[in-house]
Amino acid sequence: MTDTETADGAERRHLTPIKWAFPIVVVTLLASLLGVMYLDYVVDPEKNLHNFPIALVNQDVGDDIGAPGQTRHVNFGDQVQEGLEKAVPADKIDLRVLGINEAQLQMQQAQVYGTIIIPSDFSKRLGILGVGSVIPGDIQQPVLTLQTNPRTGAFATAIVQKFGAEALSQVQTQVGQQLTETVKAQLTPPDGGAAPELTGATRIALEKPLNIVIEQFRPLPGGSGEGLTAFFYSLLLLLIGMVGAMIIHQLIDSALGFLPTEWGPWYLHFPRAPVSRVTTLLIKWSAIAVMACLVSGALMGIGKWLGMPIDKPLLLFLYGAFVIIAVGFTCSSILAAVGTAGLIINLIIFIILGLPSSGGTVPIEATPKYFGWLAKFEPMHQVFLGTRAILYFNGSGIAGLSRGFWMAALGLGIGVVFGLGITRFYDRKGLERKPVNANPAS
Repeated sequence: MTDTETADGAERRHLTPIKWAFPIVVVTLLASLLGVMYLDYVVDPEKNLHNFPIALVNQDVGDDIGAPGQTRHVNFGDQVQEGLEKAVPADKIDLRVLGINEAQLQMQQAQVYGTIIIPSDFSKRLGILGVGSVIPGDIQQPVLTLQTNPRTGAFATAIVQKFGAEALSQVQTQVGQQLTETVKAQLTPPDGGAAPELTGATRIALEKPLNIVIEQFRPLPGGSGEGLTAFFYSLLLLLIGMVGAMIIHQLIDSALGFLPTEWGPWYLHFPRAPVSRVTTLLIKWSAIAVMACLVSGALMGIGKWLGMPIDKPLLLFLYGAFVIIAVGFTCSSILAAVGTAGLIINLIIFIILGLPSSGGTVPIEATPKYFGWLAKFEPMHQVFLGTRAILYFNGSGIAGLSRGFWMAALGLGIGVVFGLGITRFYDRKGLERKPVNANPAS
């Protein structure tokens, strides 16, 4: 038997059908999971809408209407509020009746996505409109204001606008019918005779009596990408932490002789360094920490150069470096614990499950409910909340920075304890990093 035949036989023995099919099956399963998560995330946000918070502010003080001696006190604002509370589907919209100060505070803290405001003179202007529709004179339509919160994201703003178009159209119809009946009742003679017929112009004015105004609450400055810069900046921090940890893991293992290095046609395999698993992990963590500080500064500089508004640069730099360290340390610990399979675990945790549950593009309240469960602990959502709070909400802790920081600290703590614990265990058991078929002499 020739050397060539021997080599061919060895190749066939080493690359069995199971070994050949295994990576194909793994990639297919990962791709299927990726498809389910990403398509289910975005395919039907309206169907998945639940607990979407919108504030309702009713400032109407009411008014006395009717002929002298026959006046009665009415409050159309209360009627509109009651109508909205009945009409809005409670399983989809979380309609919060708040005072104006509390509503604005919750808008500033990203606790609600929009606010409907009924002004204090709502009933008075409706009464004036009813009288003015049949008596000559200048009148102004009562105003209903829908405030959107663009800092919570473009998709959330679109949902608020669509909700406003549907809900306030119903209010317009309801108030129009009631105002028409009120005017007819006022025009009816005391003796019970027939009321004069309303003109066409009067009917049109009474059918749509409200001036519905849509405005932005604290519009975003230019260079904010319609509220998407926070999401993509968070994505960069997460990717750099994960991918950077994998690259550092690979290169340091190669430099220490645990893995071969290939540069084009050149193949290098340095002698294996006599270092423990704990020491190896600490070397990788030190490299990740330095990389995190450099990259966080570079990202912030690039953002400034491209015109992205950054009101709190020091806070963004520190938070960015902290997030990269937390993600990088955890990824390195997983790789140290399970080896090559850690690449798949990191991909599932930080990318496949993380991005759809981040809430960065589609609000969590407009995704299937299990995404809300994932968002409680998935790193991407916590990073997004912290970054958005720094970029859009003046570094407010309630707007997400507190949760983003403490969840990152928790993740870092878990990564450090897990990494040191597992590598010390391997070292104490004498589980050295060497080929399983190596003999003692080698």
